[in-house]
Amino acid sequence: MTLLLFVCGLLALVGGAQALVRGSSKLALSCGISPLVVGLTVVAFGTSAPELAVSIRSAASGQVDIALGNVVGSNIFNVLFILGLSALIKPLIVTPQIIRQEVPVMMAASLLVFLLAADSSIEALDGALLFGLLLAYTIFVVRQSRLESRATQDEFTQELATLDRGAWDRHWSVQLLLIIAGLALLIVGARWLVDAAVTFARVLGLSEVVIGLTIVAIGTSLPEVATSVVATLRGERDIAIGNVIGSNTFNLLGVLGVTGLIAQQALPVGPAMLGFDLPVMIIVALACLPIFFTAHLISRWEGALFLFYYLAYPAYLLLAVQQH
Repeated sequence: MTLLLFVCGLLALVGGAQALVRGSSKLALSCGISPLVVGLTVVAFGTSAPELAVSIRSAASGQVDIALGNVVGSNIFNVLFILGLSALIKPLIVTPQIIRQEVPVMMAASLLVFLLAADSSIEALDGALLFGLLLAYTIFVVRQSRLESRATQDEFTQELATLDRGAWDRHWSVQLLLIIAGLALLIVGARWLVDAAVTFARVLGLSEVVIGLTIVAIGTSLPEVATSVVATLRGERDIAIGNVIGSNTFNLLGVLGVTGLIAQQALPVGPAMLGFDLPVMIIVALACLPIFFTAHLISRWEGALFLFYYLAYPAYLLLAVQQH
């Protein structure tokens, strides 16, 4: 029953994220917002909706270790597994904007979270700071989008063109229903997933933070996997990279910010998280820059290396738990 609850929660999260992204994207396009802005904000944030839902649910129900582990584990998974898998399919070409702006922002957010957690907790004030930075960054990206080249805007228009297939959801009322249904599925799915994860932790003898770093993090990152792999297969490889980098930034500033704000108590940061998992997240973020700078692409062998490192990470966690 626990496994069934976990799978149903996962399916509800993925389905809810898709409904939310489709409804909100089409509603935004219907209101005259440019496809570029929709792609940089609504779609990027929508794929991180499962992480947000799970972290909020975890914090509200007292499982704060899952909330923090979910964010850190998702960021490590996004870079090493998703970029690694996408690069194995096709070498990923990196645009100059991602090198100049998006990766440094992700790195700065990673370092900031580590500094805020250095006192072994993330408090409401820390959450407010992170969420405020997310709002400022979103406003900056929207304003910057007006200066983007025509080619970049056309690419996002083509990426979102798939949303126009079929007329069943062209009316604003249907789009609102999709948004409401997506949010409802996210809430229910998060509850089921967190409850199942806590049960797994107790049965397997693993800590909640390890479950959050592995099983929950992988599950909530499935929308990013689907988005990046599909974008890579279509040849829109900078969108595949931008989705991962943007999602990581949103996880740190948005998911952790909101969770820190609404949590009934400060989010405790354990010694293992401070001494290993957070530094791994920072190193993974830093590893992007030299690879991107060398040839402005992630080659297949570098993708394979990323995948190998990700397989080694949860293997180390499990071995450490059993004191092997």
